[in-house]
Amino acid sequence: MTGGGDAPGPEVHTLTVASEAERLDRFVAERLELSRTRVQKLLSAGRILVDGRPGKKSETLEPGAVVRVEVPPAEPVAIEPEDIPLDIVYEDEHLLVVDKRAGMVVHPAPGHRSGTLVNALLWHVPTLSGVGGRARPGIVHRLDRDTSGLMVVAKTDRAHRKLSDALRARRVKRFYLAAAWGHIAESPLVIDAPIGRDPKDRKRMAVVEGGRPAMTRIEVRERWERADLLHVALRTGRTHQIRVHLAHVGHPVIGDPVYGVGWERGLGGPTRRWVDQLARKVQRQFLHAAELVFQHPETGELMRFRADLPADLAAVAEWARSG
Repeated sequence: MTGGGDAPGPEVHTLTVASEAERLDRFVAERLELSRTRVQKLLSAGRILVDGRPGKKSETLEPGAVVRVEVPPAEPVAIEPEDIPLDIVYEDEHLLVVDKRAGMVVHPAPGHRSGTLVNALLWHVPTLSGVGGRARPGIVHRLDRDTSGLMVVAKTDRAHRKLSDALRARRVKRFYLAAAWGHIAESPLVIDAPIGRDPKDRKRMAVVEGGRPAMTRIEVRERWERADLLHVALRTGRTHQIRVHLAHVGHPVIGDPVYGVGWERGLGGPTRRWVDQLARKVQRQFLHAAELVFQHPETGELMRFRADLPADLAAVAEWARSG
């Protein structure tokens, strides 16, 4: 039976390799402007054939090879758009940069099915639903729920692929402001320590032997009574990296509910009252994504964005300076 209710069929593309050998997944991604993740899923589903046989992700294509790609229509995203206000710093047809507020989860997960940044983005950009995967449409990188600050979001598959590639190649620069307990003696300080799941608690991350390489550069911006305001540069992007690395060197992020609980109790002496007051004033982890630098995925223009400390952290910093 045919009619207006029929589901659309897949798009079929026939591609011929030109004069140079190319890796299959890269070739398809670039020719069809798809993300690598999308291409890998097509390969796993047997939807990419090389000279009539199923293709393999890492195989090298010889000149003259014919690649047939069947791209099914995008599945509807099961995430509901929600009319949630967003602080949009920049937007064009390829991407947008948002200043995420603290307390907002980036994408739906068990326990957080609504009210997320993705729910808000889908309301603002209805065409975002197929970009970069169904669970995290448009998301190139993430921030913890209680970390505020800048994030870049892709609006097209091509922009998503290019920004994701730039992130993996460390061409996307991310800088944070963090307040940490105690005083860091060496500034700047580079922490080069691998991060993985904490073997004692799989919900936490930790510096562990055999973990994924992780590097963080820290520079003291202000020295307060018993804490430092830090400028932090990520050279890798592991889960909870800044929080884990600062705790690892004995200076956890103030207000960190996982890696810094009760740490300030060891800061006694005549400044104990100041320490207790600061701990009460900080209502969430003092961590803010303050600067984002990347090349525009289409124009190549260097894009640089800055976001001041939000009101809650700015008030704490002002109090700490005068203390």
